[in-house]
Amino acid sequence: MADSRDAPAASAPYLGRMSSQETFQIPLRAAEAYETKFVPSIFAEWAPIILDAAGVVDGSRVLDVACGTGVVARTAAGIVGVDGAVVGVDLNEAMLTVAARVRPDLSWRQGTVDALPFPDGAFDATVCQMAFMFFPDRRRAFAEMARVTRTGGAVAIVVPASLDSQPAYRVFVDVAARHAGDEARRLLSTYWNCGDLDALAGTMREAGLTNIDARTRTGTARFDSAEDFVVTEVEGSPLVERLEPDVYRGIKGDVGTEMAEYATTAGTFEIPLVCHVVTARAG
Repeated sequence: MADSRDAPAASAPYLGRMSSQETFQIPLRAAEAYETKFVPSIFAEWAPIILDAAGVVDGSRVLDVACGTGVVARTAAGIVGVDGAVVGVDLNEAMLTVAARVRPDLSWRQGTVDALPFPDGAFDATVCQMAFMFFPDRRRAFAEMARVTRTGGAVAIVVPASLDSQPAYRVFVDVAARHAGDEARRLLSTYWNCGDLDALAGTMREAGLTNIDARTRTGTARFDSAEDFVVTEVEGSPLVERLEPDVYRGIKGDVGTEMAEYATTAGTFEIPLVCHVVTARAG
């Protein structure tokens, strides 16, 4: 479901987050796992969606904020062509190392969303996929994204809807909490804390953005099996370091039983992921 973000916080689908107050570098092996697991399972589907919402076309200058290993930037590069430009910015060196390894021809910069290392109006579109919920100062993040976007250019984000709107992930969080306690619920619930569209729109307006448009759509997160789903979600969060082996086995077993409806006849495991696609214009 991102990418290493500027202020990491605990979540099911993201690597190396502990709390909204902590920021730290993840190891290279985690960034590599992110690229091989999370990108194809969750993030790749949303990359063209956010770019379309932002109106990215041939010749556009695009900034991918909290780019992680760069799936949105890579997708944008295929749209903007030789006359356009794409830059990815992320806090984590390991994510940028993997991004540069996959696409050495693109521009990758280290930086934070509260102080983007770019001049005013440098981009036609500034996008942020599956990361905004981890930024501690959302108003500042929107203001910085607007600052580096030309007047009339697009600022666009994709964020998951609230946990109440996630039929499958809600079951997963309940199972994890039943086995591992309230700490597991806290760690796995952070991902869904940006699902209030009224609050998002209000923060955008406070940051000076206009012409706000929000749309909700359901995607599909795809895994090899129910166990693969659990492994991806748990081992992509700090929860994995806090689980005893028998507790972990219990979570895997109950997810396989209680989420059996998401197993396909082809032997894979596919679950709905409801997200908000929110766009606005820089003033």
